[in-house]
Amino acid sequence: MSSAPRPAGGLWLPLVLLALFAAAPLAGLAGSPGFVLSLASRVMIFALAALALDLILGYGAIVSFGHAAFIGIGAYAAGIADAHGLGDVTVALPAALGASALFALATGAVSLRTRGVYLIMITLAFGQMAYFVATSLKDYGGDDGLTLTTRSTVLGFDWLENDLAFHYVTLAALAGFYLLCRVIVVSRFGRVLAGIRENPERMRAIGYDPYPYQLAAYVIAGMIAGVAGFLLANQAEFVSPSYMSWQRSGELIMMVVLGGAGSLHGAVIGAAVYLLAQEYLALLTEHWKLVFGPLLILAVLFANGGLTGLLASPRFGRPDPSQSKTQTISDT
Repeated sequence: MSSAPRPAGGLWLPLVLLALFAAAPLAGLAGSPGFVLSLASRVMIFALAALALDLILGYGAIVSFGHAAFIGIGAYAAGIADAHGLGDVTVALPAALGASALFALATGAVSLRTRGVYLIMITLAFGQMAYFVATSLKDYGGDDGLTLTTRSTVLGFDWLENDLAFHYVTLAALAGFYLLCRVIVVSRFGRVLAGIRENPERMRAIGYDPYPYQLAAYVIAGMIAGVAGFLLANQAEFVSPSYMSWQRSGELIMMVVLGGAGSLHGAVIGAAVYLLAQEYLALLTEHWKLVFGPLLILAVLFANGGLTGLLASPRFGRPDPSQSKTQTISDT
């Protein structure tokens, strides 16, 4: 069996990213600590959701336009649990994981039997279905969304009410799931997934049916995005059907592409750049979208392999890992 594919960039770049997130509260000492903590936590939450999408898009070539549905499901699990007085993480978090996994299993079982534009459209349809179900939940706010009475407790203690504590809990979740995804990618399962991405017919010929591997990856990605939704609900202390919209799914795809699909930490970089650029441009002009759109187009056109590909290009003194062939299973 050939050597396992490894996420480009080694460990130094992920460690730098996590260190920057860990040091983010220090930036708040210069002023507006609440805003800095809120923004940093939000960036990490969407980085976690983008990381989940990169697992299936960058490594499994599964283009999902309904990935935001899992964020919304995780968020509503937290909100509904809170509405019924069951807001402790020992109840709300398993509910978010279970609901996301079930939705991913049910929709993935159907969606992954299609390919190309049909896959994109059916994931979009399932995502919009979840969105309209959320808007119909009149007992839980409907179109207006649902406000949480408090952040989820931890074994009865309100530790997450402290913004600094919540920031580091979110950081721990991002670091933990990054390591999990990295282990998955370099495992036998990840090697099969990479082989399916490169040549599914060849994988069938050597005895690997792509469908169960892709479905398993889809469910794992859905659960990770569900955790991101759970954290987002607690960060904002609010849940809205807009979390599930197709526009949100499109933003997640853009984050992955901007950072560099198939590098894991590229998803984190893409989410950070995407959200921080939005915040900065919004401070400069109310027409920031007219500037933001062309900048994204230029980044995609001229940064081959996304921002991580740009960092690894020869102009920065590093070889471009995208030029090396992806190694897959050659024998068993």
